[in-house]
Amino acid sequence: MHRRENPQELRRGLKERHIQLIALGGSIGVGLFLGSSTAMQAAGPSLLVSYLIAGILVFCLLRALGEVAVAQPVAGSFSAYAHTFLGPLAGYLTGWTYWFMWIVTGMAEITAIGVYVHYWLPTLPQWIPALLAVVFITGANLVRVEVYGEFEFWFAIIKVVAIIALIIVGLAMILFGVGNNGIPVGIAHLWQHGGFFPYGAAGPIMALSMVLFSYVGIEVIGITAGEAQDPRKTLPAAIDKVFWRIALFYIGALYVIMSIYPWTELGSMGSPFVSVFEKIGIGNAAGIMNFVVLSAALSACNSGVFSTGRMLYTLAVQGEAPAFLRTLNGSQIPVYGVLVSAVCLLVGVALNYFIPAKVFIYVTSIGTFACLWVWAIIFIVQLRFRQRLSKGAAAQLGYPMPLYPFSGILCLAMLVLVAVVMSYNADTAPALIIGPLWLLGLALVYWGRVNLR
Repeated sequence: MHRRENPQELRRGLKERHIQLIALGGSIGVGLFLGSSTAMQAAGPSLLVSYLIAGILVFCLLRALGEVAVAQPVAGSFSAYAHTFLGPLAGYLTGWTYWFMWIVTGMAEITAIGVYVHYWLPTLPQWIPALLAVVFITGANLVRVEVYGEFEFWFAIIKVVAIIALIIVGLAMILFGVGNNGIPVGIAHLWQHGGFFPYGAAGPIMALSMVLFSYVGIEVIGITAGEAQDPRKTLPAAIDKVFWRIALFYIGALYVIMSIYPWTELGSMGSPFVSVFEKIGIGNAAGIMNFVVLSAALSACNSGVFSTGRMLYTLAVQGEAPAFLRTLNGSQIPVYGVLVSAVCLLVGVALNYFIPAKVFIYVTSIGTFACLWVWAIIFIVQLRFRQRLSKGAAAQLGYPMPLYPFSGILCLAMLVLVAVVMSYNADTAPALIIGPLWLLGLALVYWGRVNLR
């Protein structure tokens, strides 16, 4: 028997396969395909340790979010939970900060889409594919939620196939010498060029901030709880499976890449994925990877419009955003939340023409800070949620956080460590200044609204 839909609530149309690929796709971004060589230069082969540590933290993050989401599957996820368990101000700060994080990310991604299309159509103005991407994704998000789920499913499939192909091709080169042309490859590359820890124990720690942010977007699985067909079944299944898949794809891909090429050479070779495919003789490897990263950028924008639309809807329901944003269309989609987010993405196209790149980088640093804020809020919410339960209720939880409370406290300490590491990096240090100023500005707006009521 199908659950009767309430036209005043979001439609529960996302299936388990949608949610699994949304979580997986949200955590596999352009950073792995293009930016992994930069992280390799910061840590060498010990980057594998960084990804393992970050993967465990992310798994705990999903389990913390899953415990609360399975018990209370609502739209808005951690913003709504922060409102309930930490107070209206925390919900307000978290909701708007997460919204802005995705808007800034989306602005960068649609600009990237223009650049990727320029590879094939060099005479086409960059703003045209960026605009078309926004229109296409907005249309997909204004129909039934299943349409969003299908697009995100196939976007994620493209990325997953590319990574599996890399691992298979790489293992063929390592084990059978396919495409090696007499050049030695193998696991020895992991310790022959300065050792596994070429920069000592500080290497994987200093790379941790770069690695952690390659997982940004995985928390979108919590947003799907309000529209999952059977959240108490599908969310645990998706979370449990996605951790092992991420471990395989990230660590497996990087292991293969650093076994084929000395890590010391990868920083000057562009995308490691392109290098591996070109080495085996696959024609137009750069064009193939351009298609993959284009789909990754579209995937990020797709998830961004989905997430921001639901976050604005939740803020409006809580009275922390204009009331019109809680309006649903005939498909039970928060139509104005989606449209407002889409318009903000269009502003991003203009920003890239009229505002110098340095200013845009500083604005995006708020998005970096927002990730730490949102993830910390998720762990704090789970701790507060569990504290409110009686022993009997806690024993009956459908999807409890492992090793409570030590796992959550340890992960919070790790996020603090990442913030400290960020302060030593010139590219990320501004986030620790601009981010708190952003929260202060939001808090002043909130208090002003409260006092005017």
